[in-house]
Amino acid sequence: MTPQDLKDVMSSGLLSFPVTDFDSDGNFDAKGYAARLEWLAPYGASALFAAGGTGEFFSLTSSEYPSIIQTAVDTCRGKVPIIAGAGGSTRFAIECAQAAEKAGAHGVLLLPHYLTEASQEGLAAHVEAVCQSVQFGVIIYNRGISRFTPETVARLCERNPNLVGFKDGVGDIEAMSAMYLTMGDRLAYLGGLPTAEVYAAAYKALGTPVYSSAVFNFIPKTAMEFYEAVRTDDHATQHRLLKDFFMPYLKIRNRSAGYAVSIIKAGAKIVGHDAGPVRTPLADLQPHEVEELASLIASLGAQ
Repeated sequence: MTPQDLKDVMSSGLLSFPVTDFDSDGNFDAKGYAARLEWLAPYGASALFAAGGTGEFFSLTSSEYPSIIQTAVDTCRGKVPIIAGAGGSTRFAIECAQAAEKAGAHGVLLLPHYLTEASQEGLAAHVEAVCQSVQFGVIIYNRGISRFTPETVARLCERNPNLVGFKDGVGDIEAMSAMYLTMGDRLAYLGGLPTAEVYAAAYKALGTPVYSSAVFNFIPKTAMEFYEAVRTDDHATQHRLLKDFFMPYLKIRNRSAGYAVSIIKAGAKIVGHDAGPVRTPLADLQPHEVEELASLIASLGAQ
């Protein structure tokens, strides 16, 4: 898959981040992960992000990362493209990107660097180093301390043809509008806020209708139904699902920092696709919260 092919994949459809399977000791469970991907692949996502944010990239070791990406590529070959997460320090991000390219992934999502603030010049140097270390497509994740101006992204695009995507996890409508109006169709755009469904209609109005769904991990049929409602401007379906599921779901998710990932693993377990516990520093949902989530999921019917 060329960088342009990756851009085309990102330009339509629903994308998602599978959780990463861990066993009871917290070790990567390759068999469980492969089974998860086999279950999700037929539901129609345009691409799956392996070892992304919901996949707990930030908790993975350098030794287990390549096997996670390889498992995803091997399982989904011929079914759905795999985009690998990469991030942290520049050198570590390069190691991840090169390992993902070697494994046969179709591109990489460059997650925020670790901890320290950085200037636009520093962010640009970080992204360019990763772009120049691989041949496949690279997607910027605009989130946290890695926030890019349109001017920075424009310079990066001039110098790096394989920079093909921009995922926004900030939610600044003015900044996102400026990015889209500056870069136009040079990039593919992806809404990437936690529980992106809540923001999907607003992002579509900006000209960026594609987003990544975390709830696809446990209610894939409903996730696709909501995406189709956004695509076709079916406001009645959007409002029904927002009122009946997503808003009550957010009340649970917002109770504790880190629950944006923990609640996804809880949902997967409820529907019979247990991925094991989250790794620290995240914490699993409390039993009564799992019960609340189970009731919400049951209200949606069979997936």
